[in-house]
Amino acid sequence: MSPAPSEIRALVQTYLVRHPSEHAVVEALLAVLDAADDPTCRTTMPAHITCSAVVIDRDRRVLHILHTASGLVLVPGGHPESRDHTLLAAAVREVGEETGMGAALLK
Repeated sequence: MSPAPSEIRALVQTYLVRHPSEHAVVEALLAVLDAADDPTCRTTMPAHITCSAVVIDRDRRVLHILHTASGLVLVPGGHPESRDHTLLAAAVREVGEETGMGAALLK
């Protein structure tokens, strides 16, 4: 099961405790979490949640990929799926799918 809106909201609230000045930045996200539609579904518009991972090696280089659909160079990421129980699980899975790097390499 994809992460529930309540779990995502808890994560956002934890973030806001550390960064209270960012509340205006996440207001739109909180509105999406309050809506009736599943915020992790790619068909939920005008916005939905995706997960990305910033992978940094010991030499401080950041991993980027060429996104085939958009043609942009981005960090690995994508949509949570039903098998992802957390946003972190979705991000790790996306890194594996897009780069071939397994979770064991992401330490």
